[in-house]
Amino acid sequence: MSTLSDLVHAQGCLTDNDVEWLHRLASDGQLLADLSSADIVIWVATNDGSFVAVAHARPSGAATLFYRDIVGEGVRQQWRTQVREAFDSGKIVDSSSPDWFEETPTRLRAVPIVRERGKDGNPPPVIGVLTRHSNLGETRTPSRQQITFDDCANDLFRMIASSEFPDPAAPTSPRRGAPRASDGLIRIDVDGITTFASPNALSAFNRMGFDDELEGESLAEVTTRILPSTRQVDESLPVVVTGRAPWRTDIEARGVTVSLRAIPLKDHGTRIGAIILCRDVSELRHQEQELITKDATIREIHHRVKNNLQTVASLLRIQARRTHSDEARDALSQAMRRVDAIAVVHDTLAQGLTQTVDFDEVFHRVLKLVAEVAAAPNTRARTMSTGHFGVLPSEYATPLALALTEVVTNAVEHGLAGKEGTITIDAVRTDEKLHVSVHDTGHGLPEGRIGQGLGTQIIRTLIQGELGGSIEWRGSEGEGTDVLIDIPMRWLKK
Repeated sequence: MSTLSDLVHAQGCLTDNDVEWLHRLASDGQLLADLSSADIVIWVATNDGSFVAVAHARPSGAATLFYRDIVGEGVRQQWRTQVREAFDSGKIVDSSSPDWFEETPTRLRAVPIVRERGKDGNPPPVIGVLTRHSNLGETRTPSRQQITFDDCANDLFRMIASSEFPDPAAPTSPRRGAPRASDGLIRIDVDGITTFASPNALSAFNRMGFDDELEGESLAEVTTRILPSTRQVDESLPVVVTGRAPWRTDIEARGVTVSLRAIPLKDHGTRIGAIILCRDVSELRHQEQELITKDATIREIHHRVKNNLQTVASLLRIQARRTHSDEARDALSQAMRRVDAIAVVHDTLAQGLTQTVDFDEVFHRVLKLVAEVAAAPNTRARTMSTGHFGVLPSEYATPLALALTEVVTNAVEHGLAGKEGTITIDAVRTDEKLHVSVHDTGHGLPEGRIGQGLGTQIIRTLIQGELGGSIEWRGSEGEGTDVLIDIPMRWLKK
């Protein structure tokens, strides 16, 4: 499905700043639809002089007119006159009589979308048109709340036509937990006095300990009274509750957390009041805190596992130094290297918030371990890594790191034993598989036969058993060795 940016850029007549402005306005399309109890559509001009819909929001508390998505469609003939007039004149245009849409009486309002004011007395440049499609088939006596919502919507429409909404200084709206008009709405005047509070907004403040009516009260003073004196106050709170800036904050009292969003209302640059949206997000914040605690616990576990593995590696190193048997010393050194490789993965996981790892970083650290441990006195091995492994789940990072450690170690200890050479590791990742090739310029495979040692058995077990992949050794004596590993991406996407 095409995005707003794709649809706008396809017309080729707007700048990146214009597109960003339309994105911000579209993100508040749901607010405008809920306040006006109508469908909201954003249109941009096409190269042939018509208009195409690039965004659409349906009201959550009223019936929609458009049961099918109209984004990407051209403007209909019955709307073309008002949309064109609003675009050309830069003024809000209302339909003079009800319009019929699929046997439903409707009323249309076309609002020019202006990003910046006109200069030197010229009309402002219009970058699009917002239309409000009101369903007159469900007309009923409006409540005081609906009248207030309509007034708020009209104020915002006027601000859209005068480049005062959306406010570029406002933070982008989070999708999860953002307050909507139906969650609670408070309207305050220029002095911060509440002129209207919806029942949901009043209930939210009641749960925080305010037992009176909000209307007629200073919202800043009410907030000050209900907040515990010992709690540190967010410095943005006074700006939000007085409606002086388009900002967001949370307030917490009596175990209840309410999210607030301020939308200043202006009339040609003069502040006339504000809309304060509020929502009880206590359960949501509790869930977020549980996730943070869980993430911290998992990171601490990985950190402790890494420390324990490093302790085991240190004990193996001490034991290897005290061992007089060369065979036993080699076995202990190999065990130490394998433990260190696993510790690297846990160390990486301990530093992040997710259970995935950047395997390119892990493998870079693993290569350093191999170079330090596996190189014999008469062996000089240079390692080169090309391509990208990408991000892998932790359950696959550990066996892959251990398997590649064994492959590269074998190349150093056996392929380059007693000589100088290069080991090249290349990773190619596609949607279907991860392909890794390890090439060394060493002695090659004696008579083309693959070794049957513990390292080879470990490699086969990890690649074929745990990762569901395949591994192949190629090479001949005196011509180096290639190890080819293929791992299906269906395993890595789990």
